[in-house]
Amino acid sequence: MRFKVGRPHIGRYADRFDLPGSTSGLAATFLGVSSLLLDDGETAVLTDGYFSRPSLARVGLGRIAPDEARIRSVLDRARIDRLAAVAPVHTHFDHALDSAVVARQTGAVVAGGTSAARLARGAGLDPDRVRVVTPGEPVSFGGFALTWIQSEHCPPDRFPGEIAEPVVPPARARAYRCGEAWSILVEHAGGRTALVQGSAGFVPGALAGRDAEVAYLGVGQLGIQSHDYIRTYWAQTVEAVGAREVVLLHWDDFFRPLDQPLRALPYAGDDLDVTMTVLTDLADRQGVGLHFPTVWRAEDPWSLIAPSR
Repeated sequence: MRFKVGRPHIGRYADRFDLPGSTSGLAATFLGVSSLLLDDGETAVLTDGYFSRPSLARVGLGRIAPDEARIRSVLDRARIDRLAAVAPVHTHFDHALDSAVVARQTGAVVAGGTSAARLARGAGLDPDRVRVVTPGEPVSFGGFALTWIQSEHCPPDRFPGEIAEPVVPPARARAYRCGEAWSILVEHAGGRTALVQGSAGFVPGALAGRDAEVAYLGVGQLGIQSHDYIRTYWAQTVEAVGAREVVLLHWDDFFRPLDQPLRALPYAGDDLDVTMTVLTDLADRQGVGLHFPTVWRAEDPWSLIAPSR
């Protein structure tokens, strides 16, 4: 295979940044990688909350720690002053590095597996603000019910395994092992549903019998997989839950600060163009909407779904 230099140009997909803005009720705001704020005006929950975004050099050669100034800046810009829960989709640094700090600054609990709990405790979060979930059992936060379904990380998982001991930052990136990987199903009291699939991996059949109108679909590293893998991933997530609208997550370069324009991951680690070729074909044939979210913007993908008769 010929090695490609550079990165995909996200401007090729400008027409996909087309989700309606939220005017009232349930809103979803993309905040980079797999950080997704879900807010109904009364209660808000956040997946990941990764806002420090240290440089590639720092991640590769040094030790990393939450950047409290960057975290505070993102929370202020996104107008997040309270959260019920912070839910890492797994515990690699680009998902869970900041989870405990975000929870501490917003009054939230960190909810997830034992690896997320050990990260939170290592970062100094009070034990009563840490919740270890039971797979398959919904947990209520205000008008939201979240259900964690066991999943897998997209191959290759560079830091596999659980986090066996609390990680005290600053620490090497490799200390942030994957831990439990999750598909998170979201049900809202208003009747809306979503799947948040933060990593492009899956457990065959894990989502069978589950329903979600919108799939927030992680695509990091998906473009270096085979076309068969990409199609199977779609079948095990989007098709499995019957989603009618798909919004792509984990496509942006997470070494770049969030206050700079987002850009795609470089070809050295992913190929968004390959991903989009395969997913566009699947979405078109199945009549499913395919979108990119606009960072910082409260959006309402559910408004695109015709009411059931």
